Amino acid sequence: MESSCIFCKIIAKEIPSTIIKENQSALAIRDIHPKAPTHYLIMPKMHIQSIFHMQDDHQMLVGQVISLARDIAIETEIAGFNLIANNGVSAGQSVMHMHFHFLAGANIYEHGLQL
Repeated sequence: MESSCIFCKIIAKEIPSTIIKENQSALAIRDIHPKAPTHYLIMPKMHIQSIFHMQDDHQMLVGQVISLARDIAIETEIAGFNLIANNGVSAGQSVMHMHFHFLAGANIYEHGLQL
């Protein structure tokens, strides 16, 4: 856990959030500034700053993040969704804890993608 990371604090339940689902390695929360009718943030429980900072032994962990997205879609009967990760400030990453935006319920490309 990174003591200054807001997502680490959410994972540790030190900061309240709307938890959608979690598994052993990942947590999904409702985004407080949604960009689609369904907008969740899915993050590994281990602090990894971004995909750039992944180690080879993190592959199973990231697989759990993807599996959580799949499980959410199946359980809520979402027919299609986007899973997007911003990596680095220049790509729009504002929280330096690797996370994926789970977006559904709207075509995010219709009016230009903006996360």
